[in-house]
Amino acid sequence: MSDSTVEIGADHNHQAALDALHRDVERADMAPFWAIDTTNKNDEDRQVMDQKKAIPFVWSYKDGIEPLLYRSAELITTQSSERRSLILVNPGVAPRRASVSTMYTAYRLNDPREIMPPHRHSPNAIRFGLTGTQNFTGVEGENITFGPGDMVLTPHDTWHNHGNQGSEPAINLSVLDLPLVETLNATYFEHDYTEDVDGKRERRTVQSERFSADYSQRIYGTGGLLPRFVSHDRGTGNASPMYVYRWQVMRETLERFKDWDGDPHEAILIEYVDPTTGGAIFKTITFFAQMLRPGERTRPMKQNASLLVAPFEGRGHSIIDGRQYDWAPFDTMAVPGGAWYEHVNPSSTEPAIFFVASDEPTLKALALYQKHGRTEAGEIVRLA
Repeated sequence: MSDSTVEIGADHNHQAALDALHRDVERADMAPFWAIDTTNKNDEDRQVMDQKKAIPFVWSYKDGIEPLLYRSAELITTQSSERRSLILVNPGVAPRRASVSTMYTAYRLNDPREIMPPHRHSPNAIRFGLTGTQNFTGVEGENITFGPGDMVLTPHDTWHNHGNQGSEPAINLSVLDLPLVETLNATYFEHDYTEDVDGKRERRTVQSERFSADYSQRIYGTGGLLPRFVSHDRGTGNASPMYVYRWQVMRETLERFKDWDGDPHEAILIEYVDPTTGGAIFKTITFFAQMLRPGERTRPMKQNASLLVAPFEGRGHSIIDGRQYDWAPFDTMAVPGGAWYEHVNPSSTEPAIFFVASDEPTLKALALYQKHGRTEAGEIVRLA
């Protein structure tokens, strides 16, 4: 027997023993964490990295979301369910209900004069109006009516209810940090809303109005000026006390900056902030309006924050990890953390405007946030 034959036999026996070890580890509900070589299925780096991850994806409003919303409204009534929303599920993490790893977007159609009873939950959420001028959300006694482009907050643990006070159907989208809260094992929902009536707690299907409908705008609607004669600890005090952000104000702000240079990687980007701190409206997720001027193309950028991008005005496309994704108004686009992306507005006359959600605050709180971009020459530079 030659030396080479002995070596081959030894390698074979060693591999067989390794395979048996890995099977036994798996049967014992454990996972190996060691490196054999980069081609081995038990390579430690791939074991850590090769998990199910969100992928770049676009959900079409006209072709997919809108028709299903109207079909659901015909078949699901408020008598049969207190909720009637479509959650966008990223194919990379299905069947988990997540649009990116930490957030999901859901679309909702409310029939005319349809109001759901109050509830509260641990995830933070927002509503962003798409159609209809009489979308309704009551939050902690502030009854808010909103229309296209308006953003309404329902911070964690605040009692709120949704509906439509108008005579036409109204559609809005929601963004929640529920996938993140689920990961942290902190999810709960409550529906037993009560109020104090003559010293006794009584169940109620509608919240009593404790603030004027324009409270948020009157108290917080003038930037740089903060009334000292009211308490700003609304809800749990862990989110922005301004519960509605009007699109007219944001659109006028974007318009004021249309002739500025902007950022080469992010164009004109305006963040919605807590007026009492200047920080993000939630501790977990933040929101932006982003404008690409006519003909504008952003330089490639990647960050480990995940984004949900909802085009609100204009049409165009984005390049994500080398692949083109077309978008139109009211679509939602998933940009997973770690993906290179750039946005393109092909119109020579009209801007493109996005509503954007990001889990950036969570990463910053954990000192994990990073952002990189490419220069005009193609060099990679660290931006944050």
